[in-house]
Amino acid sequence: MSKLVINNLHSYYGKSHILNGIELAIESGEIVTLLGRNGAGKTTTLKTIVGVVKAQEGSVQLNGENLVGKEIFEIARKGISLVPEHRGIFGILSVEENLRIAIDTNSPWSLEDIYKMFPRLKERRKNGGNALSGGEQQMLAIARALVNNPNFLLLDEPTEGLAPVIVDEIVRILDQIRAAGVGVLLVEQNLSVCEKLADKHYVVELGEIVYQGSKAEFSKQDDIKSRYLAV
Repeated sequence: MSKLVINNLHSYYGKSHILNGIELAIESGEIVTLLGRNGAGKTTTLKTIVGVVKAQEGSVQLNGENLVGKEIFEIARKGISLVPEHRGIFGILSVEENLRIAIDTNSPWSLEDIYKMFPRLKERRKNGGNALSGGEQQMLAIARALVNNPNFLLLDEPTEGLAPVIVDEIVRILDQIRAAGVGVLLVEQNLSVCEKLADKHYVVELGEIVYQGSKAEFSKQDDIKSRYLAV
């Protein structure tokens, strides 16, 4: 079983101190949410884990190996994939081309597996990325990360702006990913999705973790939800 542990993580944008000692942990086959208001440090946490933002202090340990200081491509090769909020789809490439350029030959996820999990992508496999709806682009972004053989998948706002029927499909897909043994760190504003999916919740405020708890514990924390998550 793999484990990703973040200890005392600090990072900056210029002189602005954004992350101020983030600590959290994710195991294989576990969905963990990172919750908080806009500007709390959620996206920066994801970017710092994968090296897009350089950590100034602390550690990101994958099975005991510290990844801080490694290049972005080295961290990706270790099995940590980020699906960013903007999705990063290549619009001029077809769905299948977007997937094929990301395939890791060691990945247990074949194109056939992906098309079973994402039937919409199979139907649109010859369509260009720009021709897809927002929900289809999100599915393609997740699928592309999977064929790259991740141990841990970091998702930034995967259901934002999507219709409820597509949100339900994303929830189904994330359940399948967890069942396959991939650990998921989910940044998401849709609290009902988070409470439905997650095994564990962390709440971040001003770059610090202010709450952590299991699914059962978090369901009773009306004060925490009101204080840190209410708009």
